Amino acid sequence: QVELVESGGGLVQAGGSLRLSCTASGPTFSSYAMGWFRQAPGKEREFVASINWRGWNRYYADSVKGRFTIFRDNAKNTVYLQMNSLKPEDTAVYYCAARQSTVAVTTTTQYNYWGQGTQVTVSS
Repeated sequence: QVELVESGGGLVQAGGSLRLSCTASGPTFSSYAMGWFRQAPGKEREFVASINWRGWNRYYADSVKGRFTIFRDNAKNTVYLQMNSLKPEDTAVYYCAARQSTVAVTTTTQYNYWGQGTQVTVSS
C-alpha cells in the first residue's frame, strides 16, 4: 500500500506560480510512474502531467504544456508540479497518483493510488 500526501496548493493571482509536492510512503516509490490530475467543480478529473520512474519521460496535457513542469526526487520519495503563468481556468483540486509500473501514462484508470488532493485557486 502506498500513501500519497499532496501539499503546496493555495490562492494565487493570474500569472503567478505555485509548486505542488506529493510525498509517498513506502520503499517502492522509485519504481512507480507518477501523475498529476485535476478536477474542477462540475467537471471530470483530467490528466495534467505524468513522469516515468526515472524521470526520463514526461507527458503534459496540451492546456498546460509550456507552463507546468513535472519532476521527481526519488531520494525524497517526492514528485513535484511546478506551475507557472497560472490562469483562472487552472483552478481545481489537484491530485497526485502513483502507478505500479515504470511507464508513465495519461489515463486515470491506470493509476493505483491517489492522494487526497490540494486546492489551487487562481484569481483573475
